[in-house]
Amino acid sequence: MRIAFIVVRFPLLSETFILNQIVGLINRGHEVDIYAYQPGDTSKVHPDVEKYCLLNRTYYFVDPKLSADYFLRVLKGLVQLLAKESYDIIHCQFGPLGPKAMLLRRIGVLRGKLVTSFRGFDISRYIHQHGSDVYNQLFDKGDFFLTNCDYFKHRLLKLGCNEKKVVVHRSGLDSNKFVFKPRLLHPDGWIRIATTGRLVEKKGIEYSIRAVAKVARSNQNIEYNIIGDGPLREEFQQLIQELEVGDRVKLLGWKQQQEIIEILNNSHIFIAPSVTAKDGDQDAPVNTLKEAMAMGLPVISTLHGGIPELVEDGNSGFLVPERDVDTLADKLGYLIENPQVWPQMGRSGRAYVIEHYDLNKLNDELVEIYRQLLI
Repeated sequence: MRIAFIVVRFPLLSETFILNQIVGLINRGHEVDIYAYQPGDTSKVHPDVEKYCLLNRTYYFVDPKLSADYFLRVLKGLVQLLAKESYDIIHCQFGPLGPKAMLLRRIGVLRGKLVTSFRGFDISRYIHQHGSDVYNQLFDKGDFFLTNCDYFKHRLLKLGCNEKKVVVHRSGLDSNKFVFKPRLLHPDGWIRIATTGRLVEKKGIEYSIRAVAKVARSNQNIEYNIIGDGPLREEFQQLIQELEVGDRVKLLGWKQQQEIIEILNNSHIFIAPSVTAKDGDQDAPVNTLKEAMAMGLPVISTLHGGIPELVEDGNSGFLVPERDVDTLADKLGYLIENPQVWPQMGRSGRAYVIEHYDLNKLNDELVEIYRQLLI
């Protein structure tokens, strides 16, 4: 099959779920081109971007900076589009790209079955901003729709999407890249806690910082590493200083996947404290949670969006109400005081991820979804 992926930005370290699909399709013998509206940061890229020479497959629609080099890349992308024969599948990765691709298809620039994936902000914040009818034309003219969790599928149906045109297709991971290790108390007595995520409101990191600060009053040997960057970095750094936990809580910035794996490998507990942002933005089952669970970390997350579809409360970790610092601190304190429960929670988490989020199975499923559309 010939497949066009329509994305907002490429490459992007925080969107490995899209990269995993691209690589999976290429490995299965399909031809994939990537069309992006903005360039990503090429100073730090996932190894697969280089391994599969994906920048050579990437073309751009618009030029926000109008640099000569970038203009040539945009022009190349447009020529590429016009020269291509029709694609079998046009796959838009996020809802708002669907209407854009629908327009390109209507004027004959793009040809192929139109598939749109809904992943989070596009079925939460975007609806909050643009109204519940924003996708009406897309639902009518689009060929098929995917959501990454049941929670968002129900929301899509409520907005008027035809039930026969939508399925849940979860974001998978290659568990072989995330080696399981039973978590045991380190001989030095230190307990290392980790979070991975963009420093934005919906990731709820403010509340995990406050919870760790609360627990640190009675537990001296804890360290909290936050992997990621974003617009709230300075605000979080100030909060850390105000709470006087600068020696315990570290903002590490963005890391490449292997660096993240190394940090998680040396950690004991993982926190993903997602919340519904003021603008309505919500999370699906968080990919960084899957990675931590696959590596055997007991986790703490929130009763938020699609996360309860991933974390089994009391089995692989704990779920707490959004923004509830006290309950988050209580559960964290319990895990710190009871390291004997870590190995079993870790085994339960990995087993669940392998059963429900295996990347190879999900990429096979994606190919079958495409094929059914072409019948």
